[in-house]
Amino acid sequence: MRGTRAMHHRGPDGHGFWIGGNGKVGLGHARLSIIDLKTGDQPIANEDESIHVVVNGEFYDHDRIRRELLAAGHRLRTASDSEIALHLYEDLGASVLEVLRGEFAFALWDDNNQVLLVARDRFGIKPVFYSQVGDTIYVASEIKALFAAGLAARWDHAAVHRRLTLMNLCDETLFQDVRQVPPGHYLLASRSGIRLVRYWDFDYPREAEPGPDLNLPAQVERVRELLMESVRLRLRADVPVGCYLSGGIDSCAVLGIASRLSAKPLPAFTISFEQENFDEAAVAQEMAEHAGATFHCFRMNADVRADYLVDAVVQNENVILMNGVAKYVLSEKVRDLGYKVVMTGEGSDEIFGGYYEFCVDKLRHHGGTAEQWLELNPKRRPVLPGNDVPVLPHFRKVYNRIGFVPTWIRAFWRRAHKTREILAEDFLATTGGGDVCQAFLDSIDIAGQLTGRPRLHQSMYLWTKLIFPSVMLGSLGDRSEMGHSLEGRLPMLDTELVEFVKRLPVQSKIHGTSEKHVLREAVRPFVTKRVYERRKHAFRAPPGVPGRTRDVVQDILRSDALRTLPFFDVGAVRQSLDATAEQGADGLATPDLQAAVCMTILQERYCVGL
Repeated sequence: MRGTRAMHHRGPDGHGFWIGGNGKVGLGHARLSIIDLKTGDQPIANEDESIHVVVNGEFYDHDRIRRELLAAGHRLRTASDSEIALHLYEDLGASVLEVLRGEFAFALWDDNNQVLLVARDRFGIKPVFYSQVGDTIYVASEIKALFAAGLAARWDHAAVHRRLTLMNLCDETLFQDVRQVPPGHYLLASRSGIRLVRYWDFDYPREAEPGPDLNLPAQVERVRELLMESVRLRLRADVPVGCYLSGGIDSCAVLGIASRLSAKPLPAFTISFEQENFDEAAVAQEMAEHAGATFHCFRMNADVRADYLVDAVVQNENVILMNGVAKYVLSEKVRDLGYKVVMTGEGSDEIFGGYYEFCVDKLRHHGGTAEQWLELNPKRRPVLPGNDVPVLPHFRKVYNRIGFVPTWIRAFWRRAHKTREILAEDFLATTGGGDVCQAFLDSIDIAGQLTGRPRLHQSMYLWTKLIFPSVMLGSLGDRSEMGHSLEGRLPMLDTELVEFVKRLPVQSKIHGTSEKHVLREAVRPFVTKRVYERRKHAFRAPPGVPGRTRDVVQDILRSDALRTLPFFDVGAVRQSLDATAEQGADGLATPDLQAAVCMTILQERYCVGL
């Protein structure tokens, strides 16, 4: 009960519990009511109560599956989407995961077989953490629930080092003995122990394998059909559904399609910034008017960030950037208007090749020209075959393992390099010998998932394994949204859509320098001309910390809590703080100081053992 209370924000509409197995098994659930508001309480049991389940998230196309289950003789207790997992498991066992479609995590106890099945969706949209203490396993949607249940909070020094110098692996956290079920995996716990099983992966085709037998116009038409079906399924709810909206083609496409499918105007929610080069409100408003949507714009200034910085970090249980704080604020504003469900554009860049670094990899490894490079980046020399950037020593192992260095790895390493300058020598001496890139590559099935694939697809695959679950789906997704009892739905990550798109050739995804080309053409009828023609604009909050946010950062980094952390050289932090303070608000937003701020907040809130 303490664990579910610690996650009340994820499910304020009701708490349910079941204790079985002579008191040795317990399931708890904090419910956010979206489908079947009256009878959908959890945990849910099957007909003879030999199987119980708790579910976080949504299963789509559940109405059709319910009809099939009923026709096969199953008796369903509720009208909720969650119950289908229970009865599908009766028929299919763990293979149920090949059928389920959506963003989800669930825990299912099978009493007959004395097995606990804990599963996470294919992409890692929904989180699920676990810890084994002796012969007891604890499972929760957030780490704070494990702490509330009695697990001691202690830092995992090797994991902290990886997070501060690159990113955590998809199965680890900052905390000792707290792991994640990786995306596309399920965990089986029984008397014989714990086993992790992969049930899905991106599985890009090898270069020699044939792709879809469709020309580009046919590919565009099929992407349009699949995306429209994905949005249609995600409009199904027993509560109102809205859309997050920026100036990018992804969220604009979702709103445009959803508005076309909806019988009434949909609400669109945008966050606005004072700094003009970060503010997309004008583009978003134009798109909302084009779609006939009701436009809600929330202004976020530096003082707002000061009010939410600490809470956003605590909710994420990780190091986050200012855009994570902005997303946390936006989620609260939407929930205050009475909404529980929003559709978002996340995932599009990952499956269609939307990031600048992917464009560079495409030009470098797939027949780019100097003219295309100048179009993409007129201020830098081409990085094409025969004119490649040198492989620096710290990337040599990456190059030796996979034959090239993805551009995004170079970029992330540069951003994290300054952080090393403020880390304590003792900490680096005990953990710095671990090569973070090497550890990452050791976690990848290189022969099975990279070898023989196009370089662009290799780069995209590696991104989805390291950055995507933690950042885009974590701090910018579920953790910020569910921190305010708001469910995000991601049409771009529909199973059927992804299965089709991953088989498309590189040139369909990045055509010349046109990123997400097949998507751009597919959604052209639904977006404004301005949105169709815009290049990728990542969702970014202004990095500066003026006003009261500046004071909050100063207070945190001059507090005694920083001194208790074994990771930072306090003198170096203070020196960096003094030096960057002279640069004004932007100086205090450097990656090293942001990391120190987040770690100090977590130390103070969770009283983490060293």
